[in-house]
Parts: sequence; C-alpha cells; structure tokens
Amino acid sequence: MTPTDLIPAPLDREAGYALLAELAGPVAADTLGGLDGLAPGFADWIVTSLFGGTYQRPGLALRDRQIANLAALTALGGVEPQLAEHVRNGLRIGMTREEITEVIVHLAPYVGVPKALAGLRVATAIFTAADTRAAGTPASDTPASGTPAEARA
Repeated sequence: MTPTDLIPAPLDREAGYALLAELAGPVAADTLGGLDGLAPGFADWIVTSLFGGTYQRPGLALRDRQIANLAALTALGGVEPQLAEHVRNGLRIGMTREEITEVIVHLAPYVGVPKALAGLRVATAIFTAADTRAAGTPASDTPASGTPAEARA
C-alpha cells in the first residue's frame, strides 16, 4: 500500500469545535481552554483530531460513538471525570438513563464487576445532579470521583 492508495482522513477544526459544542456545551470549551496554560495547543489538538477527525468519519452514528465511548471509559477505569462527561453527553444527544445504565451493566462480565460498579456510580451521580438541577436546587460541582470541576480536564 502506498500513500496514494490511502483515503485522506477528515480533519476539520471548525467541525470539531461545532460538534464539541453540540455534545458538551460551553463547559467543555472552558474546561479544555484551561489546559492552555499548562500544555499550550493540547486542547486544540484534542478537539481538532478527535471531534474534527475521528468523529467526522462515516460509518457510525453519533449515538453509536457515544455507546462506544461509555464502554471504553468504563472498561478503562480510573477516568471518572471523562466518563461523567460522556454520560452527560449521552443524555444531551437523547440517550435514556436506561440505555446508559444498560451499556455499563452489559460490560460487567467483560471488564469486571468492580469497573461496572464504578461506572454505575458515575452514572448515578450524573443522574442525581440532573434531577437536582431540574428541581431547582444547585447541584454539587463535584463528580463521583471527588475531583473539583476546575481540576477536571
């Protein structure tokens, strides 16, 4: 195979930022923007290559990609802030709580019960925070991992 045989990968910065705004809202841009002081350009690389590249590929619907993200982050473990964001994103794009829960429960025999339980704890925290906001009570800005919002990335 030569480079001329390869299909160019999409890499669209504007589409990446637009998709990130659709998925995660303005909070994501603020969170990622906070990385520039520590790792200049890293946040832009993430958005451009992931949301403007990988997510732009044909073949999977956004919902299917979100299911894959939930599964991968649950299986990986130790990435509760990112899993929390993807639970929120799943809800934003129309996944139900039951679907998100079932994705995580389905993983238990494959990734282990402790990782599935950790994923369910994250999902429960996000669902509870959503209910609290819907009821008009300020929700805690601390996810299941106990990491303050300003430290999350």
